[in-house]
Amino acid sequence: MDLADVVRRHGPAYLDKFGARMPAAHRQALAAIVRCHTPACGGSLYVCDACGCQRFAYHRCGHRACDQCGFAQSEAWRARQSERLLPLTYFLVTCTVPQELRALFRRNQRLCYGMLMQESAAALQDVARQPRYLGGELGLLGVLHTWTRQLVYHPHVHYLVPGAARRADGTLCLPKDPDYLLPDQRVSARLQSRMRQRLRAEAPQLYWQVPSIVWSRPWVLHCKSAGRGAEALIYLSRYIHKTAISSARLLHQDDQTVTFSYRESGTGQERTCTLAAEEFLRRFLQHVLPKGFHRVRHSGWLSPAAKTHFEEVATLLDAPPRPPRPITLLPIVLQCPHCQKPLRRVASFGRAPP
Repeated sequence: MDLADVVRRHGPAYLDKFGARMPAAHRQALAAIVRCHTPACGGSLYVCDACGCQRFAYHRCGHRACDQCGFAQSEAWRARQSERLLPLTYFLVTCTVPQELRALFRRNQRLCYGMLMQESAAALQDVARQPRYLGGELGLLGVLHTWTRQLVYHPHVHYLVPGAARRADGTLCLPKDPDYLLPDQRVSARLQSRMRQRLRAEAPQLYWQVPSIVWSRPWVLHCKSAGRGAEALIYLSRYIHKTAISSARLLHQDDQTVTFSYRESGTGQERTCTLAAEEFLRRFLQHVLPKGFHRVRHSGWLSPAAKTHFEEVATLLDAPPRPPRPITLLPIVLQCPHCQKPLRRVASFGRAPP
């Protein structure tokens, strides 16, 4: 059983009930998942030269909500980012949206996600520029994440931050404590203030829907050391081109329910969760991003527009940027099911028209 099986079985009823109110991106995601690895996506014909056996292999849909696609892109992204790692201690900073704001975020995803990513990065920079902390600009790699292991809506942003601030005069400032970057409370308060001002200025009709307790209670922000950053990149790459749940976690479905596994955060034990099929699809679809929205963003001296600053930082650390190595993915070699000899591709078929 895979995610496409669940969508084929329960998707039509869900679309009949909610299709008129669903965002276009959600309908497109369901359609792409059903088409993946089917003749609708096109395919290739392979032949065994030894015994003449023929085999069809259908193409992927390429949608970022499909659990069967995106692995190669995630690996390529991780390889590119690994080339830019510097000989520094890295920090993983997580900025979380309060529970009272989640419904507002879910109804206004494009606006609120953009605000969260922009203002959380700005809050980190504001605190880092203060002379009593680092007195300079940080390099930030931010990744938006919206789900928990049980598919509950929980928007937050992970930042992978090199432990160095670039001052205006071009020099670097490193944290005195290798396990401490910035005070969480300061960054949290600054993020809360910036989000309040931004929401009130750009969307006053939404601002007045926010409970007042949101602006009086501290927001959750967590910062921890991430070593040299390689393991943190592996962790973040799982969210780049991948859906909220993989088919490996799907255990069972029937006409009413879907059961999947998850790992409990506190104990690390494997648990199961059984949801009504309609609720499962609702939880899954709320993590489909608006069309064209960028989940990954670089800012500070890691931004694409600051290549010169990045090179200066790398030079000061005696780590000149390495030339990018070409990403070579091993070709998929299909074998004949009868004689186990490699199959040769003889023809390809394009996608079916919409």
